[in-house]
Amino acid sequence: MKILKFFVAAFLILLSSTQSLLAQCAMCRATVENNVSYGETSLASGLNFGILYLFVAPYLVVGVIAFFWYKKSRSTHAKKIRWVRPSQS
Repeated sequence: MKILKFFVAAFLILLSSTQSLLAQCAMCRATVENNVSYGETSLASGLNFGILYLFVAPYLVVGVIAFFWYKKSRSTHAKKIRWVRPSQS
C-alpha cells in the first residue's frame, strides 16, 4: 500500500508540473523562430536535443516501473510454484 501511495504522489507531482512545461515550449518556439529568421541555427539544434531529453524521461520512468513489476511478479510466481510443489526438485 505504501508503494501505491508513493506512485500516486509521484504521478500527481509529475502531472502538476506539465502546465509550466507547456508554457515554456511556446516561449522556446518563439525564440527559435526568431533566431532562425536571423540565420542562427545552433540554438535550434540544442533545443531539439533538449526536447528529446524531456521526451525520453516519462518513457524511462514507465520502463523502470514495468521492469521492477515484472521482476516482482516473476519472483512471486516462482514462490507460488515452490509452495505448491515442494517435493519436486
